[in-house]
Amino acid sequence: TLIVILMAVVAVLTLAPGIWMISASVMPAGEASEFPPKLLPSRITFDHYVTLFTRLQVARYLLNSLILSVSITFISLFLNSMAGYAFAKHRFAGRDRLFRLLVAEMIIPAQVTTLPLFLMLNKVGLINTYFGVIVTGMATIYGIFLMRQFTLSIPDSLIEAARMDGAGEFKIYWSVILPLCRPILITLAIFTFLGAWNDFFWPLIVLTDDSMYTLPVALSILAGEHVQDTELMMAGSVLTVLPVLVIFIVMQRSYIEGIMLGSVKG
Repeated sequence: TLIVILMAVVAVLTLAPGIWMISASVMPAGEASEFPPKLLPSRITFDHYVTLFTRLQVARYLLNSLILSVSITFISLFLNSMAGYAFAKHRFAGRDRLFRLLVAEMIIPAQVTTLPLFLMLNKVGLINTYFGVIVTGMATIYGIFLMRQFTLSIPDSLIEAARMDGAGEFKIYWSVILPLCRPILITLAIFTFLGAWNDFFWPLIVLTDDSMYTLPVALSILAGEHVQDTELMMAGSVLTVLPVLVIFIVMQRSYIEGIMLGSVKG
């Protein structure tokens, strides 16, 4: 009973900021700043959402985030799954050493590599481009590791049978490996999309044209310009959270299945 009560308290404390965010986003102007703070609006209004789309061009920032997140997710799934398959099922010189080197690099903070990566992209003219944002998420060490660990559980007999039937390496990867990796691919897709959608630091550095800003970057700038408009900023936060929340709810079963399979088979 005590454990259940404790879990309920933790759940309420965890959900409280999100619930108040939604509530504040539909409050009349100034009501969210009153003391003591109100939990529910005196009347519901959607004026702040209308302002975001009509006056502050949030639709453009939403589209930018969607384009980048979807592009990063699909490219990352393709490259990570191919690399994971190669590390798991192909034998080549230095394979294990290279994989250990990749895993070792996971301990290096991303902030340490930001400056050299920025200078490299600047040299090739990719600053202030969508591809400059995409390139850092095209393949990740975590994604390669996750796909490799799952692919190890696929029987070699299936691959050998496909080769005996005359299938080439890419056809084996596309027709045999990917269908069997569907649960872990969905899990990795959710992780990748969430990371790309919520990424603030790298788009802030790479993008200089405000028309190319992603939603988190645009909202941070708008927050500085409208620091007193709490309700407006809460409406922007709801727009940021809502897409990823919907995706997680829709794909929750496959996500949990992939996590469970990865923990058992990996």
